[in-house]
Amino acid sequence: MKPIIKSLEELEFKPVEIAEKTWIKWVFSPKDGVPNFSMRIFRMDEGGKIPEHKHPWEHEILILKGRGKITIGGEDYEVKEGDAIFIPPNLPHSYEAYEEVTFLCMIPNEGVPPELR
Repeated sequence: MKPIIKSLEELEFKPVEIAEKTWIKWVFSPKDGVPNFSMRIFRMDEGGKIPEHKHPWEHEILILKGRGKITIGGEDYEVKEGDAIFIPPNLPHSYEAYEEVTFLCMIPNEGVPPELR
């Protein structure tokens, strides 16, 4: 396997269909040949929301910019730039942006949609 280096400026943000005022940029996915984890960057405009959902894989999130709220398992957490969040598998979670928020999100490849495999 060879190293992969990408310029984030060359990757396109696409709307997140289930969300409001939210976009995703896939940095690495199985299409790139990465064996275990995929990396995404999310951008949420002020007032953006990702509705409650759950799935059988974990998330690791790093807030790069902004402030908002993440609800995990019915508990609200205020988050801001520099916060790291672990969301265990199968816990319902949702997101709300108080201002523009950008965050990095890592998931195992099992959580990647078929079109990115």
